[in-house]
Amino acid sequence: MTTDKQQVANFWNQGSCGEKLYLAHPDRRGYEEHAKLRYELEPLIPPFAEFPATAGKRVLEIGVGLGADHQRFAEAGAELYGIDLTERAIDHTRRRLDALGLRSVLAVGDAEDLTFANNSFDVVYSWGVLHHSPDSQRAISEVFRVLKVGGIARIMIYSKWSLVGVMLWTRYALLRGRPWISLSAIYAQHLESPGTKAYTVAQARRLMREFQEVDIATALTHGDTLTSQAGQRHEGTLLRVARKVWPRTLIRLLLGDFGLFMLIKARKTG
Repeated sequence: MTTDKQQVANFWNQGSCGEKLYLAHPDRRGYEEHAKLRYELEPLIPPFAEFPATAGKRVLEIGVGLGADHQRFAEAGAELYGIDLTERAIDHTRRRLDALGLRSVLAVGDAEDLTFANNSFDVVYSWGVLHHSPDSQRAISEVFRVLKVGGIARIMIYSKWSLVGVMLWTRYALLRGRPWISLSAIYAQHLESPGTKAYTVAQARRLMREFQEVDIATALTHGDTLTSQAGQRHEGTLLRVARKVWPRTLIRLLLGDFGLFMLIKARKTG
């Protein structure tokens, strides 16, 4: 399946996760409610992003979305820059920061062709974005290029061997009598924007091959444990039944490494 950036942009221009809540109160109350929901659903974000540690550092966020994480970097005192493929996301984030008296240099931008000079940033952060890029390898190379020596990339991409992937494959391949459809094709067609990718740990290490120090971990998500209403596009009787009988305790005990989130911390040392 060939996907171009316009297809990806068109998908996300229709709306982002949590946008209805955010737009119900486009003010401080809405921002607080949106952030509360985001970090309840994805509690891994604050310890992974290490917002307080970015005080005084030059930080680039690739894919600002609705701006919750961007707000946290700004509040921490980072010298902050942010890009997104869509004007919609940049407008949301700009309004959010303006309402809170926070600052960032925001612009529509392409992760595969960053406009920043070499060795520009202490931290490059991207949560759940670069797996949507048609050329994720080029985007990762751009992250490496704009990082200073000693700088760190904090990137979340999707893990291929996840419970979310198994559920999607079961529904859209096995139960439709098409078990030969690959898991990669299922992710590309049924998980978020067209062409979405997911990676094995080995594939992720190849993506990050320019970095000298790379730490990779996978983690369960609310999608893997069916503890949220995320993924409304997949609603149906089967999913409603699964939510009631899903063995969450057993999954957390035995399948902790089979989550959708792949958390990558990589340092540029030379």
